[in-house]
Amino acid sequence: MSDDPFWSSLSDLMHKAYAPYSQFPVAAIVRSTSGATYQGINVENAAYPQGWCAEASAIAAMVTAGELGIQEIAVMATGDALCTPCGGCRQKIREFAGPDIKIHCYGPEGLRATFTLDDLLPHSFGPDHLR
Repeated sequence: MSDDPFWSSLSDLMHKAYAPYSQFPVAAIVRSTSGATYQGINVENAAYPQGWCAEASAIAAMVTAGELGIQEIAVMATGDALCTPCGGCRQKIREFAGPDIKIHCYGPEGLRATFTLDDLLPHSFGPDHLR
């Protein structure tokens, strides 16, 4: 995994997730169009709908830094099932990225799959619809 640009950082980051209710930590790294990376983790809340996803946290960090374009995303979670961004996060990604960006899905052992945003959110609605 030493040649993988995301795996080590995701693995370290996932341990910072706050997931006391689901016990399902998730980490995300967004690479902006400038090449900078922004990290996020899921943060749960006792009032369940008030928590936020790792992807949303990473996107918020990117926007806080003044960047508005996503080049690619990497997401890591534990468990046997493939963990892709949820529907809400897919739409958040779409706000800052086109349909061809890559979304890399990892497990603790390494890369499991790579999708484009269009694979995960076909026929999406985005900012270009409102221009």
